[in-house]
Amino acid sequence: MNEYKFQDVSVGLEEQFEVIITEEMMNGFGELTGDINPMHVDIDYAQKYGGMKDRIVYGMLTASFYSTLVGMYLPGKYALFEKCDVSWPSPCYIGDKLTVFGRVSDVNSLFSRITIKAYIANQQGKKISRAILTVGFTGEGTA
Repeated sequence: MNEYKFQDVSVGLEEQFEVIITEEMMNGFGELTGDINPMHVDIDYAQKYGGMKDRIVYGMLTASFYSTLVGMYLPGKYALFEKCDVSWPSPCYIGDKLTVFGRVSDVNSLFSRITIKAYIANQQGKKISRAILTVGFTGEGTA
């Protein structure tokens, strides 16, 4: 876990990590949320009615990795994740190896807040998600 304090962060600071989407992640997310939409649980439906090659991964499952980016990597320990504006331009599938990337695009000294432009790309480099993240800092992170 990184421990960037507010004074350590500047525009251009980047972090990234990788994760592989598993069947267990899909099952756990579906069970946790109760979302049994057939696009996520029925391959025949996803192919026939959604035009997908397989069941698609829950968008919010992939977006949950923005929380990991903020809470573990950028800035890490002192983060207060305040806002996430996310879009999903392409589908994600079980077995995809994802790179979660974030770069600080703005530092607001008045409010001790940063903006991170982030994206998630699959193993082919295709962006499956884009986001603008707003992050504050705990009191200890501004000291």
